[in-house]
Amino acid sequence: MQEDPTKTAPTGTQTLLRGLAVVQAVAAGARDLKDIAQHIGTTRSTTHRLVSCLVDERYLRVVPQVGYLLGPKLIELGFQAREELPLVTLAGPYLDELSALTGDTIHLAIREGDEVLYLHKTPGRNGPEMRSRVGHRMPLARTGIGKALMLDDTPAEWQRLYETSLPTGGKNAFWPHHAEQTWAQFEQRMVEYVKGGYAFDLEDNEPSIRCVAAPVRDASRRIVAGISVASTVPYMPEEKMRELVPVVKGVTARLSAELGLKH
Repeated sequence: MQEDPTKTAPTGTQTLLRGLAVVQAVAAGARDLKDIAQHIGTTRSTTHRLVSCLVDERYLRVVPQVGYLLGPKLIELGFQAREELPLVTLAGPYLDELSALTGDTIHLAIREGDEVLYLHKTPGRNGPEMRSRVGHRMPLARTGIGKALMLDDTPAEWQRLYETSLPTGGKNAFWPHHAEQTWAQFEQRMVEYVKGGYAFDLEDNEPSIRCVAAPVRDASRRIVAGISVASTVPYMPEEKMRELVPVVKGVTARLSAELGLKH
């Protein structure tokens, strides 16, 4: 039995806290009044009053032969909370943390169709300015952050995005002498990225630019955004890129937790 959280709370908040404790107990798997009472440390009669009120208000529901479950009101509020969540504002402290730690350019982006849409950019203190900007779009398959947004796609979708990202006439307008990677090379790297939960840009899009990226997920585990750390080759050797992988993944994991993802 858990310690009753209302014992140290002001008298006026006890009922509220007990009601919330009931919801948390049901979320944790308590299915009948006895289990809920044991979780929150209240008598059966008090538990019954709380549960009945929460059922009436649709925060809980009763399913025959199953017991108490979370109710439709919580589903409604959950969707509303997700829709109202300002991603850029929520991500701000994490992006600032990466910027202060690395001194490199930090991006936050989302997927729109076959493209990356940049929502935030913190310019780096190392090397020249890169051409990305807020509101800028790039083909998913050409950027590290785009590849991070593709990690849950099928190989067939990877190939489609790879093929549609190839420069017109076989030449990159920003890097005409760059040798494009083959589909087999691209697929091999994507398989590695899926296993590791990250993605790299190894000068695939812009000469001398490399980046380390990882996906941000919501409560349903769906990829909803990506974060990347980017810089020029002198400031981003492959050894540093490998060292940044757990750093970037750690930040995206914490932001994902803010969006409701449970590990």
